[in-house]
Amino acid sequence: MTSTENPAPKHIAIIMDGNGRWAAARNLPRSAGHKEGAQAVRRVIEAATELGIEFVTLYAFSTENWSRPKEEIDTLMNLLEKTLDEYQKSAEKKNLRIWVSGEREPLPPQILQKIDKLVQSTAAHTGLTVNLALNYGAQQEITYAVNQLLAQGKTQISAQDITAHLYQPLLPAPELIIRTSGEQRLSNFLLWQAAYSEFYFTPVLWPDFDKEELKKAVLEYQHRHRRFGGI
Repeated sequence: MTSTENPAPKHIAIIMDGNGRWAAARNLPRSAGHKEGAQAVRRVIEAATELGIEFVTLYAFSTENWSRPKEEIDTLMNLLEKTLDEYQKSAEKKNLRIWVSGEREPLPPQILQKIDKLVQSTAAHTGLTVNLALNYGAQQEITYAVNQLLAQGKTQISAQDITAHLYQPLLPAPELIIRTSGEQRLSNFLLWQAAYSEFYFTPVLWPDFDKEELKKAVLEYQHRHRRFGGI
């Protein structure tokens, strides 16, 4: 056996957790944690590109996040709008392809316009695909797929049918799912796609996550023996 058993994952999905705790530990408002978390996203995108990762899915905003205080939601939407503007500028230079998974409603119209422009303008790019899970919930995604099939008149539905009708049918299942901040749960994230994913939990808060932390996660994944139900 070589020092690593698996090649680097093709697709890494990340539950970016700990912005609020990072800010609280420094007696800063939660908004400061979210802004610092956006910096971590930039670092991870750069690191994933250097490591040869092909797809990264980032859990940016869940369907459950709408229950947070309005002030925090407004901060997140403003930060998202600025981040989309930055992606529009940097995606061309870095050859990034941007996808978005999630429900469009009730995202603000100006954000939907920026999403559409960004997705369309990067569609032909051949570098790292960054899939933003935005207003995303895995149960909602599976329901969406089933409803699409029912609308087609399907009376028998296979696993392949559901996969083909998810938000991003061409997105491969993630080999590795990372969650920061020490929490150990999926939180309604990629439930269908995670059937055989490896999980990596780290106590590092998301704003402190960087290239070295990503490399640690990838290296641990590479040393795992993936059986897929076999021996």
